Amino acid sequence: MGVFIGAPRMPVSASVDATPDQRRVVQMAAGLLLDYPGDSLSQVIDAVDHDRELMPGPAVAEIMAFCEVARTWGVRRLQEHYVETFDQRRRCALYLSYYSAGDTRGRGAALLGFREIMRRAGFELAREELPDYLPVVLEFCARNEDSGHGQSGHEQTGGDDLLRANREGLEVIRAALVSASSPYAHLLEALCTTLPPLDAATLARYQALIDQGPPTEMVGLSNLDVHDLDPEAVNRIDPPIAAETGRQS
Repeated sequence: MGVFIGAPRMPVSASVDATPDQRRVVQMAAGLLLDYPGDSLSQVIDAVDHDRELMPGPAVAEIMAFCEVARTWGVRRLQEHYVETFDQRRRCALYLSYYSAGDTRGRGAALLGFREIMRRAGFELAREELPDYLPVVLEFCARNEDSGHGQSGHEQTGGDDLLRANREGLEVIRAALVSASSPYAHLLEALCTTLPPLDAATLARYQALIDQGPPTEMVGLSNLDVHDLDPEAVNRIDPPIAAETGRQS
């Protein structure tokens, strides 16, 4: 994949103190609001607003800023902006394996890795969506904060581990949304503020993504337990999978 033409160069997001429970509330709120806006948008906003006191101050300020814009714009305008932003701009794509594997055959294995991690934690997708879709990942993280042993007896990857392993992709999305002056940038800012500060290796991968675009080899899942996967299951995923979903506003 080529470079992100006009990709933003900006500082990474700052971290704030947040308890595990606060992180889970932010993750669930951001996941709900990052999903394609439908007729239930006002109910979703009301539910998020109801839990505002359960989130750390800097994060809730960002999330409420998005909610204010969403209420002002309404569903139709927000849907149009959503399609224009997430489905037509590759650097804003909400599919995390795109940033670790690009549009290559390695993306199929990355997708299976996400699916296997969720399966081992007892998390089953109840919708027709790819397992690396950020709203799905955030719901998983909100419900599976801690590592432990999953239903199969394997060591289970926690939600925070999964986000940390794909942190550079989150920062690229955040930076791109800020550069595009999208209200959705508020949600990525809120999410990233509750994550630990970037270490040197993650910062280097983030800068490489900004400069060069997605790598050709898998990076985001390199430190997670994605071994012992069924080779036939990998072959059933049909890569390359484009970042765009083809949604119509």
